[in-house]
Amino acid sequence: MSKKINGKSWDPKLESQIMQEWNNDHIYNFTPAENNFVIDTPPPYPSGKPWHIGAAAHYAQIDMIARTARMSGANVYFPIGIDRNGLPVEIYTEKKYHIRIQNINREEFLILCRKSLDELENEILHIMKRLGISGDFINHYRTDSEEYRTLTQSTFIELWNNDCIYLANRPNNYDSYTKTTISDAEITYLDIKTKLVYIKFNLTDSDRTITISSTRPELLCSCQIIIVHPDDKRYTEIVGKKAIIPIFNKVVEICQHRSVKMEFGTGAVMVCSYGDQNDVTLFREMKLNEIISIDRDGKMTSATGKYSGLKVENARVQIIEDLKNLGVVEKIEKINHNIPVSERSKTPIEIIPMQEYYLKQKNEIKKIKNLCSKIKFYPQTHKQILIDWINSISMDWPISRRRYYGTEIPIWHCKKCLEPHVPSPGKYYSPWKDKCPIDECFKCGSTEFKGEEKILDTWMDSSISPLFITKFGKNKYFFKKTYPTSIRPQAKDIVRTWLYYTLLRCNQISDKIPWSNAWIMGHGLDNKGLKMSKSLKNAIDPLPIINEFGADAFRFWSASIVNHGYDFRCSVDKIESAKKFLSKLWNISKFVSNFTITKCELVNNTDKWILSEINKLIADCKEGYKNYNFYVPSTKIREFTWNIFASHYIEMVKNRAYGNGVSVEEQNSAIYTLHKSLSSILLLLAPITPFITDYIWKKIYSQNSIHTQKQVEIENCDDMTSLTYRIMEFNSKIWNAKKNNKISLNKQIEIAIPNELDIFKNDLLAMHRIKQKRNNN
Repeated sequence: MSKKINGKSWDPKLESQIMQEWNNDHIYNFTPAENNFVIDTPPPYPSGKPWHIGAAAHYAQIDMIARTARMSGANVYFPIGIDRNGLPVEIYTEKKYHIRIQNINREEFLILCRKSLDELENEILHIMKRLGISGDFINHYRTDSEEYRTLTQSTFIELWNNDCIYLANRPNNYDSYTKTTISDAEITYLDIKTKLVYIKFNLTDSDRTITISSTRPELLCSCQIIIVHPDDKRYTEIVGKKAIIPIFNKVVEICQHRSVKMEFGTGAVMVCSYGDQNDVTLFREMKLNEIISIDRDGKMTSATGKYSGLKVENARVQIIEDLKNLGVVEKIEKINHNIPVSERSKTPIEIIPMQEYYLKQKNEIKKIKNLCSKIKFYPQTHKQILIDWINSISMDWPISRRRYYGTEIPIWHCKKCLEPHVPSPGKYYSPWKDKCPIDECFKCGSTEFKGEEKILDTWMDSSISPLFITKFGKNKYFFKKTYPTSIRPQAKDIVRTWLYYTLLRCNQISDKIPWSNAWIMGHGLDNKGLKMSKSLKNAIDPLPIINEFGADAFRFWSASIVNHGYDFRCSVDKIESAKKFLSKLWNISKFVSNFTITKCELVNNTDKWILSEINKLIADCKEGYKNYNFYVPSTKIREFTWNIFASHYIEMVKNRAYGNGVSVEEQNSAIYTLHKSLSSILLLLAPITPFITDYIWKKIYSQNSIHTQKQVEIENCDDMTSLTYRIMEFNSKIWNAKKNNKISLNKQIEIAIPNELDIFKNDLLAMHRIKQKRNNN
């Protein structure tokens, strides 16, 4: 089969037609068999518009993983989902409709969230399809569906019954803007200009004072002890004595503790409930009684006296002023302070004691570390992100949230004795509005219950994605064939959340590692090097770019922009450059398609040389594909196709391919090699640019899609790649000589062919119209 390629250039408008052909032929359908390759595809989160270019590039490369696996002979399962639970959509809905969750009926708010999600989801799915993602869109799932939430609740119930989840009142990270508990993994840090206030505390038994520096003077009322380092000689004489807290006139003891950093401030620290997690640790260790000074609205409590009702920032200003008036402010320094803030709202975190649900993880750390060692990371360096996070875990995971849009915690509390009750798994429950399915309290016999109003942390849903896509608890045969999955592709910023929580949760449920490989991608950056995000308003909408340059140009850019795992800058100019390469490929294919494919014996050394270069290209590309590093094949293919195959080989064999003054055997050898080279390039490039490669393949080589083919293999031939540089050097020398002497390329030139290139003499003579000069070398 051989047809000519027509058209001046590659037309991206053909991509939609090709996509329809794939759908009609069902070439990406999955049925469990042997050699299954299962991708735990990250379900994108529709938190606002646009779905930025960095995310689109990420998913384009996940599709390259799927296509690479198919061409290696694997039976690929590539599920598509949308993550629709949690805080981001609530914040988006509040902004869109100018409402606050606290001031609207819960059911009404849920309806508005679903409406927002539907709009955003459609845009994401459209972009994914436009990119040529070869996933299962027909059965795409939503994490807010009844089916998905049922599985989340069922795993919660199982872990509750296995004593892996418990209810406790303890200090938690609290976001006063979203009014919910958040985990350590949902916290980021910002450098904020603040005041370090040096406050003098009078001692009770003398005229001496001790000066304490603090960035949180508003917590003075909750100070329960002052600590200094045991090795700090400045305070040796006053250890064990007592100091009076300014304004509140409360007496506290001065003690020693090794957690104090002597070099910070004055080296004396007031321990309050709660300034940071170190305070929490010290309160537990020293068995101190907590005083709650900040409430859930981010305002001062009645314990703060006249400051009650003030916002934290206002109370801080007022207290500093009052301390000045009392004459106890020694000095004030303006410093940049690294403070914890909510990753979503960017609100400074407060630590407030609240009753929440916790999933045990501290007792799992050793086991998780062992599991981590069995996972292959791409690139390997990003494994350290997970290891560092595991090593930092100091408390169990608070999994309850005081919000609305998420999977409800399936618990009812007895109104009389407050005992929590969980129902049977396998059904979706909304305790805040549903009648308790349990008839009477097993503890006191009461028949009245109150449903839990809290929801689960969205990572409780996302972390069971490998179980959901493999039909855990629903289809035993399917689950057996597909779990554990093969690979988890994701961005590096959620290693400590999605990857870690999935490893923890799936192992707790299945007693297996959910995947054997983790593929971690870097961030998409703007032209200033800043991470793209909707909050920074620097996100680029990929759809207009894809529509202008085509999905293949976008995909080729995403693969070739940077080595895998590194952050990458998003540039429209680079995408335009990728389109130029596709135009080059089109022109090459157009030329090669002029010749009818023939099978023959290779009789020419030029043909043998380029096929040895093809072997080298195959080896390089396969190494890149093996490591899911698409930068390697994309750059190697571009370099070979443009700068070796097109610029040198095609120019060397043109005359022979047209049969000008050569034998039929010589002509057929050239034609066979042209097609062998082009077909190899197409196969190697197919996972990266699926549209143009499939179009050319079906035009020239087969009625069947290139995406149903096996990847090209290395063939036996002599290695002649050591001559490549000499060929390129000699050709360039002649082109430059003709240019410098203003000689047309089709005019004769007298020059000697180097001895080592004598085996290519006939092709070089015809190519350059050389009048051979005696070679004295």
